[in-house]
Amino acid sequence: MQVNIVIPARYASTRLPAKALLKESGKYLIQHVYEGALQAKLAQQVIVATDDERILEAVRSFGGQVQMTDIAHKSGTDRIAEVATRTSGDIFINVQGDEPEISPVAVDLLISLLQKNPDVPVDTLATPVSAEDAKNPNLVKVVCDKAGYALYFSRATIPYQRDPGTNKEVGYLGHIGIYGYRRDFLLAYPKLPPSRLEEIEKLEQLRVLENGHRILVAVTGYRSRGIDTPDDYKAFLARIRV
Repeated sequence: MQVNIVIPARYASTRLPAKALLKESGKYLIQHVYEGALQAKLAQQVIVATDDERILEAVRSFGGQVQMTDIAHKSGTDRIAEVATRTSGDIFINVQGDEPEISPVAVDLLISLLQKNPDVPVDTLATPVSAEDAKNPNLVKVVCDKAGYALYFSRATIPYQRDPGTNKEVGYLGHIGIYGYRRDFLLAYPKLPPSRLEEIEKLEQLRVLENGHRILVAVTGYRSRGIDTPDDYKAFLARIRV
C-alpha cells in the first residue's frame, strides 16, 4: 500500500507571512516539518505542495520533493488533492506546513488506522485537554461515538457540562489537525460544496461530516505545536536550543 505524506505550504499568512521560509534555527521552518515527516516508518515519500516559487526553491535547496499547486486553492486539503491527481498512492497524509515538531509516531498511527480499517475514508487525531484549555476557541474540540468516530468538531466547549457540580469526568478532546485520506475520498473532496456548519465554525472537516461521511479519531498523548505567530516561532527556537 503506497503512502504519501503531503505538506501544504503557502506563502501568504495573515499573522506570520512567509513563515515557511523562517530560518533563524539554521533551517527553513518547512525543512523542520519535512525532516520530521521523513521519520515516519510507514510512509514511502514526503512531498511539499506549495503555491510559491520561493518555497519551491527552498525545498529543492535541501533536497526535498516539492510540487507547485494552484494559488487559488482555499484549503490545504484542496492542495493535497491536486497532488493526488498526478501522484500514485493509496493513502495521503496531510501534515501542516507549520508543524516543525511533528511526531512521526503520530503520523504512523494515522497510517496504521487506515491500513487496518479499509472502510474508513478519513482519520485524524485528538488529545485529552483540560477544562480550562477547552474554553479556548482557537483549540478545536471533538466529541466521538463509542466506536471512535467523530460526532462533531467545534470551537465551542463540547461536550457542555450542564451541571458542573457533579463528579462526572467530562473528558475533553482537543483536535490535532493532521489527517489521513484514502485516495478516492481525497479526489472527491474538492467537489463537495462548502457546508453550512463549515462556514459557521470555519472548520473544513465539518464538510466531511455534513455530507454524510465518517472521520475516525485516534486519541493520543501527542500535542501539536503549530507556528501561527512570531511568539510561537520564538518559543520553538527556545525549545530546540535547550
